Amino acid sequence: MNIEFYTMPNGTQPAVEFLDSLDTKMRAKMLRSIDLLETFGAQLRSPDSKELDDGIMELRVTFGGNITRMLYFFIVGDTAVLTNGFIKKTQRTPRNEISLAKKYRADYLRRMLNEDVG
Repeated sequence: MNIEFYTMPNGTQPAVEFLDSLDTKMRAKMLRSIDLLETFGAQLRSPDSKELDDGIMELRVTFGGNITRMLYFFIVGDTAVLTNGFIKKTQRTPRNEISLAKKYRADYLRRMLNEDVG
């Protein structure tokens, strides 16, 4: 499985920025989860990964009472695209985080199609 980080039109990568914001131990655990995703792809299941809504998935990491999530989606050709991450403070995943991942996916796919056409 290939792992990509979604890149915004301005060149920033929200998932990378989120990873960089984490403390060392939480970042290490999240990087381990990304390695698991790279190894197992769509076969990665709970407790490490879960589908949220409409093909938006989450990598799930808990460490020292803190819960961290990284959202991603799959594209044809055996690739997972990491979009955004957040520290979970409530039982439910915030709708705005899922909406953001969907917005990033739509942008990614639109730009990818434009590259294929051009």
